[in-house]
Amino acid sequence: MLSTTLQEALNKQVKHEAASSQSYLAMASWCDIQPGLQGVTEFFYQQSEEERQHMLKLVKYINERGGMAIVPALEQPIITFPSLKKLFEEFLKNETGVSESINDIVHLALQEKDYATHNFLQWYVAEQIEEERLARTLNEKLEMIGEDRSGLYLFDRDILAYRTSISKGDGGHRH
Repeated sequence: MLSTTLQEALNKQVKHEAASSQSYLAMASWCDIQPGLQGVTEFFYQQSEEERQHMLKLVKYINERGGMAIVPALEQPIITFPSLKKLFEEFLKNETGVSESINDIVHLALQEKDYATHNFLQWYVAEQIEEERLARTLNEKLEMIGEDRSGLYLFDRDILAYRTSISKGDGGHRH
């Protein structure tokens, strides 16, 4: 059985994951109307769906443990960006914020000696390491590219491969 404190913290995380999903959906929509960003558009549609799955996993866990998951109301996400670089900076900022929130809940679970929740959250800890690495890698690549259009073309073409290579643990290097 979840404590009230952990239930509240996990429901707060449900909201973080839902807000991330909405933010990435808004990013995908913005990219979709920019010329030549089909890869980045697809990347953010996939990110949005992934965050939704993270939210659902939390909802099911809360309910499974005798708590009550709350489907949250969400604020309007940012819908326009001055540049692709700013969009990816926001992506990294969001991922580091999610990591901080997960870490806080892990700490709370240990304080309360709720080892089942601590164990459940380890998947999120590992996932956030991967997500932050991906976001940092993509920001670094955009920094290197600057405004070079051929570089942006290659970045857009290769972005889905970066996602795959990061999850395989090779740091985003193409083979």
